[in-house]
Amino acid sequence: MPTATQPSPAPADTPAPGGRRAGHPSRRIPGPDWLWATLLTLAVGVVKIGSAQPWRDELASWYAASRSTGELIDMLGHVDAVSGLYYLLLHGWISLFGDSEAALRLPSALAMAGAAAFAVLTARKLFDRRTAVFTGLLFAFLPSVSRYAQEARSYAFAVLAVTAATWLLLRALERPTPRRWAPYGLAVALAGLFHMVSLLFLLPHALIVLLRWRRDRRGRTLAGYAVTVAVALLPVVPLVLLGRQQVGRQIGWLKAPHLRSLADLWNGLFGSPLVALAVAAVALLPLAWSRGRRPAGELVLIGAVPVAAAWVVSQGSTSYFIDRYLLFTMPAWVVLAAAGLAALRPRQAGVAGLAALILLGVPDQRQMRTTGGRVGADGQAAADVIAKGYRPGDGFVPVRGEDRVYMIDLQVEYFLPPRVRLRDVFAERSAVAADDLFPVECPQPAQCLGTTARVWVVTWGGTQDPYNKLPEAQAEALRSHYKVVESKKVRGLRVSLLERTK
Repeated sequence: MPTATQPSPAPADTPAPGGRRAGHPSRRIPGPDWLWATLLTLAVGVVKIGSAQPWRDELASWYAASRSTGELIDMLGHVDAVSGLYYLLLHGWISLFGDSEAALRLPSALAMAGAAAFAVLTARKLFDRRTAVFTGLLFAFLPSVSRYAQEARSYAFAVLAVTAATWLLLRALERPTPRRWAPYGLAVALAGLFHMVSLLFLLPHALIVLLRWRRDRRGRTLAGYAVTVAVALLPVVPLVLLGRQQVGRQIGWLKAPHLRSLADLWNGLFGSPLVALAVAAVALLPLAWSRGRRPAGELVLIGAVPVAAAWVVSQGSTSYFIDRYLLFTMPAWVVLAAAGLAALRPRQAGVAGLAALILLGVPDQRQMRTTGGRVGADGQAAADVIAKGYRPGDGFVPVRGEDRVYMIDLQVEYFLPPRVRLRDVFAERSAVAADDLFPVECPQPAQCLGTTARVWVVTWGGTQDPYNKLPEAQAEALRSHYKVVESKKVRGLRVSLLERTK
């Protein structure tokens, strides 16, 4: 029966006295493992990267990043300031490479590939080369890695920054000099600027520093860490203050988590319930090694402490407890799982376990790359119906009101060809003019109809009612002045053409 055993020889990267590793200087990048892991993660991440239709958060990224720099900065003063750095990065990217689904998502794929490199380097530094190889393979084929490598949001960048910070911290603790603390500070700052919740990783990092200090009693370690973090947080503080003012708009819909929410979060971190269960089964095996107990314990802190802290904080007025906000903890669990698999004896058992774990995620990998893998509404099909029957001067009425957060308007507008220019009939002020992601709608809808001869109405499907879920005042204004001449159902939506009667 396969068992987890302590390897008899010391790993090549076991710290030697004086802060150097046996056989080579600690500053040397050990082997090409990080490089092939980066390339493999990128290769898997770009497979069918443009297949799935963008969901509402990605559409928000596109809509914000498509504005001029001035318009974007004005918007960030009112909403989504915490995503500002990512939007600015995406804005520059779009100006160079366009805004197709693949182009929007490629920066995230590159960021996740970079995170793979640092996960492998961390595995090599804490364990051995076999663990590093297993880490690279497991990371590349994890469903959640592909999912967020193909997401036009900042989560992959937060994963990259935190994973880099972890490796840089371990490196700085070997030789706590300003030259080693400086890149760690940069990673801390970037993590906070890309996603504020990711700064929870500073809690386990501080614990690791204290534990290492208790062992070696090097005073400059504590001082160097404290000064580095303080300086790194300076550019993040204004963002935190502004973000607090906008938090109700951003995540007011999140509810306080229950204990059962931990299981949902765990599944979300790996993108597959089966993969999550398998990772849980092997991630704690390294704690059984006498030699592996310390590095495994440090990784458990990095993976578990932010989750516990987020759960506690989310019992208050604002919840932050959702898998994608805590995705930055995933690489620590991947390294732990890889270490557990690498320790199995005979060695073939570890290889078989790794292969089985990868295969468990294949169905989820396929599903996320389908056209409707992320959204239940087919915005492209709705846009095709409108484009086919479009006439210059046509109006547009998407379902908004209480359902505006689903961004049905953007799901359609993203796929409309440039020649189709619809007038948003019930928008008193456009979203750009309002420095927002949503337009300001007319308080008196009937007065905003103007002389528009034809209107395309896009509402939720599921019923024959062309006004399903429209605010009652808007529906009544349309009923009073228009008749339905065409109505088609597409997946999740109904597209209706109305012509004016009076």
